[in-house]
Amino acid sequence: MKGNILQISLKSGVLAVAMLGLASVAMAQETSLGNPAIGSKVFKKCKACHKIGNGAKNGVGPALTGVIGRLAGSAPGYKYGASMKAAGADGMVWTQELVSQYLENPTNYLRDYLGDPKAKAKMKVKVKKEFDRANVAAYLATFSTN
Repeated sequence: MKGNILQISLKSGVLAVAMLGLASVAMAQETSLGNPAIGSKVFKKCKACHKIGNGAKNGVGPALTGVIGRLAGSAPGYKYGASMKAAGADGMVWTQELVSQYLENPTNYLRDYLGDPKAKAKMKVKVKKEFDRANVAAYLATFSTN
């Protein structure tokens, strides 16, 4: 009987360590890639200028359906500023990481990317919290057309 209890205890301990490891991996993935469900809530603030989903049309900002994997400044029918066009001409392709960085301060991002202290982004909104930026980027990725 005593041996059986020890075996059960060891198995339970191994299972607990394995579950803890899986939970750590899941949390690391969510932290680095963001959580689309949370991002959809944060994105509500963006809807004043950006549309997303089937049939989304450009507004004040470009439609963001398929933005992840898209060349910067290339949404059909949207009139981009010179700096965003230049970033696209330079080959910038949106990834979740780039979107997250851009959202922190769009103008500063373009200035750094282009090496041009006079570069400007039409987008003036800044998303201050890294957590929110990562989650919005993860949400946008769910609308990828790639």
